[in-house]
Amino acid sequence: MNATALIAEDEPLLAAHLKAELARQWPELEIVASVGNGDAAVQQALALRPQVLFLDIRMPGLSGLEAAHALAEDWPDGSPFPLLVFVTAHDEYAIEAFERAAFDYVLKPATAERLAQTCSRLQDALRQRAQAPVQGNELDAAVAQLRGLLAQAPAAPAAPRLSVIQAGVGSTIHMVKVDEVLYFEAADKYVRVVTADHEHLIRLSLRELLPQLDPQRFWQIHRGTVVRADAVATAVRDESGKLTLSLREHADKLAVSRLYAHLFKAL
Repeated sequence: MNATALIAEDEPLLAAHLKAELARQWPELEIVASVGNGDAAVQQALALRPQVLFLDIRMPGLSGLEAAHALAEDWPDGSPFPLLVFVTAHDEYAIEAFERAAFDYVLKPATAERLAQTCSRLQDALRQRAQAPVQGNELDAAVAQLRGLLAQAPAAPAAPRLSVIQAGVGSTIHMVKVDEVLYFEAADKYVRVVTADHEHLIRLSLRELLPQLDPQRFWQIHRGTVVRADAVATAVRDESGKLTLSLREHADKLAVSRLYAHLFKAL
């Protein structure tokens, strides 16, 4: 059957091997793009909207799993979400996690036998989609699967909890109490630290910062945003189901991505 796919793999030889093997196993499959990093995978997938994505787990920039999360957050409503196949080296955790979350995977280098199974599953899934009108539930199902993977991810190494953030501006260092931070937001190579009265930039990634924050107090609500839970005044859901947060001490509104909307439920 005819279908479109994108390959995200940072090792050119392995990407070429996968592409050649797919051509043998599924001649009608059109590879619309082959990219070498997770950021390009997100950009090209949003632009081209392939039906299938082959995502290498370990890539420069965003990992395959992070790229999948980014796509789940940014994918347009009403458009079928791609079927995801993760490409990984032999990793017992990854294999077990993918199987529990019902994602398909192939091990590097992809063997003809294993890839044949994957192609057959993908074709069956695409036929089922073609027989039923799109109702948006594919994206909901993918988000639920990705949440499952997030829940199974190994815990980050224990790190001392931050009580003060040292934010440098020129020759001055501002000592910002973590208790006063309303939210953190990723900004290129920096993180914005927003309090009721000021904001600062620190040269630290959100990924490095998160293990140093108390997860009971600071909630990730988007891949690039972490909010202090008790700084949230309201969570409002619009007609399309999207959540927006209002803060107690700041006029900024914060969007909650699909992956984290389940955190806000009325008791």
